[in-house]
Amino acid sequence: MSCLVIIPTYNEKENVEAIIRAALAQSEEFHVLIVDDGSPDGTADIVRGLQEKDFPGRLHLLERKGKLGLGTAYIAGFKWGLERDYEYFFEMDADFSHNPADLPRLLAKCRDEGADVAVGSRYCRGGKVANWPMDRIVLSRGASLYTSLILWMPVADPTAGFICYRRKVLETMDLDKIRFIGYAFQIEMKYTAYRLGFKVKDVPITFKDREKGQSKMSLNIIKEAMLGVLQMRFR
Repeated sequence: MSCLVIIPTYNEKENVEAIIRAALAQSEEFHVLIVDDGSPDGTADIVRGLQEKDFPGRLHLLERKGKLGLGTAYIAGFKWGLERDYEYFFEMDADFSHNPADLPRLLAKCRDEGADVAVGSRYCRGGKVANWPMDRIVLSRGASLYTSLILWMPVADPTAGFICYRRKVLETMDLDKIRFIGYAFQIEMKYTAYRLGFKVKDVPITFKDREKGQSKMSLNIIKEAMLGVLQMRFR
C-alpha cells in the first residue's frame, strides 16, 4: 500500500466512477481517496457503491460538510494518508483533465529518478494543452510566468494540480500553515517544498479541458492566486 491518489470532488457524478476505475487500473499499488465536499448530486453515493462492490480496501471516501475549498480538501487527504503507511501522494482532478495513465510517470520521477515532488507540467518541453480556448491559455501561461518572475522557483507550471509528493515532503511541511485554498494553494505547496530544499521536477503531460460537468474556475480564485504570490514572496 504505497501510493494514494487524492481526488477532491464537488458535483462530479458524471466523472467520478470513470476516474476511479481509470486510476485504479494503473497498478495494484495505487489506492484512491475521494474527498467529497457534500456534493448534492450524489457523488459520494456512487463512491460508496464502488467501495462495497468493486474496490474494497483500495477505494476510500472522506466526506466533508459543505464546499470548503480545493486546498483544504488536499490537506485533509494528506493528513488522512499520513496516518497510514502510504509513501507517495498524488493530487489529481476528477474531470479527466489529468490523464490517469500518467500516474506511473509521476511515480517514476520520484521513485526512480530522485525527485521529491513531480509536477505534471503543461509548459515544460513535451507538455501541452488540448481543447482550451485561447483566452484561457493566455491566462494560464501568464499566471505561470508571473509566478516564476515573482518567486524565482524553477518550475515550468507552478499552478499545476497534477502532482506526486514523497511522504517525507509532507511530513516536513507544517500543513496547518498552508494558507491558501484555491489555485494559490498549488503554488504555495510547490514553493514551500522548494524553500525546504526538496527537488521539484517537471514531467510533461497533455492537459485536456473537462468534457463533463462544470468548471470550478472563478475570478476570486484567480485574484487569490495573483495576490497570494506576492504574499508568499514577501512573507
